[in-house]
Amino acid sequence: MPRLHLHLLSDSTGETLEMLAKAALAQFEGSEVIRHFWPMVRSQQHLDRIMGEIGSNPGLVFFTLANAEIRARLEERCLALGLPVVPVLDAAVAALKSALGQHPKARPGSQHTMDEAYFKRVEAIHYTIAHDDGVGWENWEAADIVLAGVSRSSKTPTSIYLANRGYKVANIPIVVESPPPPALFDLKHPLVIGLTTAPDRLVQVRRNRLLSLNQAPETAYVDADRVNREVQYARRMFADNDWPVIDVTRRSIEEAAAAIINLYNEFQSAREAGQ
Repeated sequence: MPRLHLHLLSDSTGETLEMLAKAALAQFEGSEVIRHFWPMVRSQQHLDRIMGEIGSNPGLVFFTLANAEIRARLEERCLALGLPVVPVLDAAVAALKSALGQHPKARPGSQHTMDEAYFKRVEAIHYTIAHDDGVGWENWEAADIVLAGVSRSSKTPTSIYLANRGYKVANIPIVVESPPPPALFDLKHPLVIGLTTAPDRLVQVRRNRLLSLNQAPETAYVDADRVNREVQYARRMFADNDWPVIDVTRRSIEEAAAAIINLYNEFQSAREAGQ
């Protein structure tokens, strides 16, 4: 199995760099990649300390550094060690510079400025956490999106992911024995989306969940016939209320969230066109 040390250097939190590296690595299987994460690199002294670690674990270096002197020093040191170094945002910045006719600002972490969008994300995260798993249904009208689905259909992690993108999300489990509050069917502002999944996959996920909690893996919660009835019950509810549905069986959280955002944008466009 190929083995690679991947060093990620950023002059800010490194969130963007981590996401880019994760997306690129998803294209490669059967390899062992050891990631070394170096955020907040804003001085040559800090860089010099890091270079000692990179020298001990040579590999590939990805970076997002705005300071020209630190960039140059990193590239010089990597060249001396014979290590490939990749400025992962340079191509995008160069294209924008050409298209906009403007010079980029060499300002570390400028994408994380505490602007209106930042505070919107914070508000969305607070709302989403407070309205998880059917809690606070009285305030669902304030949501942007409401996710409905049976237990273990990825409602909570998808909600949190969307909240980090600035969307207020509530979610509710669909349980055969406990119908949702009537308020769910009368919502005007939020878009209600149903999450569904293949019953056999759902049984596997639930069984793994029980095992992780050291509980008996064979209960009604994972009974195949019962799970199938739950999924069918939820799907009928989605169809009866004309809610859009996303099948999360083969989707990652990121992929499901992207599909949800597309549906929400279409929903907003249709609403604005109707005004």
